[in-house]
Amino acid sequence: MRKGFCGLSNDYSDYQNAAIVILPIPFDKTSTWLKGADKGPEAILEASAHLEFYDIETDTEVLKRGIFTADPIQADSSDVLIDKSESVVSKYLNDDKFVVAVGGEHSISIGVIKSYVKKYKDLSVLHLDAHADLRDTYEGSRYNHACVIARVMEFTEHIVSVGVRSIDVEEKPRIQNIKMFFAHGIYNSDEWIDEAVGRLTDDVYITIDLDVFDPGIMPSTGTPEPGGLGWYQVMKLLFAVSKSKRIVGFDVVELCPSDSKAPDFLAAKLIFTLLSNIYANR
Repeated sequence: MRKGFCGLSNDYSDYQNAAIVILPIPFDKTSTWLKGADKGPEAILEASAHLEFYDIETDTEVLKRGIFTADPIQADSSDVLIDKSESVVSKYLNDDKFVVAVGGEHSISIGVIKSYVKKYKDLSVLHLDAHADLRDTYEGSRYNHACVIARVMEFTEHIVSVGVRSIDVEEKPRIQNIKMFFAHGIYNSDEWIDEAVGRLTDDVYITIDLDVFDPGIMPSTGTPEPGGLGWYQVMKLLFAVSKSKRIVGFDVVELCPSDSKAPDFLAAKLIFTLLSNIYANR
């Protein structure tokens, strides 16, 4: 029997009573360098069983809110995946669940965010990533993982990108349409955080590509980039958003598991810590 997030017992993982749904989406059809992101969700679930379930910073045990782990969404193509994800997530949102999508490559976010835009009319998207993901097409596909934010721009004009340190020249014109905090401009200061939070609407969806972190602590991604953010830099931003905005959902994507288990654990801890902060501020 497949274990759910944190290896929780039925007391805390029953769907009817759970506030939170962990939704694995093990898709890896368009990644362009290292393959294996489809193994990411299972690695995160496995690592999550070794978390301490008490969160020091919030003095809470978020698992008591109930965390249900859904069956994975499977698809053979991006088109099918987007339709499936939108349909499944919409069902969970109609049941008033808080959804955490766990990828898989970054293209899994498109259908998920599409469902959120339908429910929250003034939704903003906080995008943490080493890459801008603003190509209109890449390798013949509009749904490549390098095109995610270009597609999200078709749903909402409220996008804030943080940690970017690699773009293609063809993406430059699109940068003018969103607020982007490049890694080289924020790595040695926290002063930018208030401005980033201020750019968001009241309802916020967060998409986190794990390559936003420096490869020194997160080497297990398909396209690692030097000069990434540290754990506490990312946490300061996420905590600030949790305190002043309503985070309605998030995803964590692009874990490409390797022999080292530390990155798997970082991803699991990231999910748990962000959930702890979201519910501590509700």
